[in-house]
Amino acid sequence: MDRNAHWEQVYRTKGPDQVSWFQAEARLSRVLIERAAPDRAARIIDIGAGASTLVDGLLVSGYRHITVVDLSSTALFLAQQRLGSAAASVIWRAADVLTAAFPAAAFDVWHDRAVFHFLTDAADRARYVAQVRAAVRPGGHVIVATFAEDGPTRCSGLDVARYSADTLHAEFGAGFVVLESRRELHTTPSGSEQAFTYCVCRVRPETKP
Repeated sequence: MDRNAHWEQVYRTKGPDQVSWFQAEARLSRVLIERAAPDRAARIIDIGAGASTLVDGLLVSGYRHITVVDLSSTALFLAQQRLGSAAASVIWRAADVLTAAFPAAAFDVWHDRAVFHFLTDAADRARYVAQVRAAVRPGGHVIVATFAEDGPTRCSGLDVARYSADTLHAEFGAGFVVLESRRELHTTPSGSEQAFTYCVCRVRPETKP
């Protein structure tokens, strides 16, 4: 089963509040975004958002330029239903982050909670980082959250990679400056705990030789 079919099946068979990564309020992500981009006109992209409630919080906080991306069109539809008329103010894209065409330097903040750790192939991780580098403006911010070193080894039936703040930053390289990292213990709907690592980076401007 390819990635798209896998996530379509997940969201067609489980409610948004039944998946392990569900958060009634994506508080830490919102706080980190607000700190990185206090200007409510900032252009924010949420990668692999699924039916996440982060977009709800960002809209309430006054952000006006939000793009939500996920492989599953079903997940996006569920989020749109939840938001009602407010969904019209958001750009929704059913796409694979590894192959999607993003406008160059179009975003001030790139947010990803729990996509990067599914990229267990080094070539896929390199493609992801190249997409970030092209899509985020120089000086923009990248917020990526993955399972921590003591987090789960599998999620939704798939293997995952686990990261400390240092090993996560190493995947992105010298073109990204670490500003801060956080550890979060997420409680799943079933009551178990999952450890996450969050890294906030700034994109360095390209330097010509």
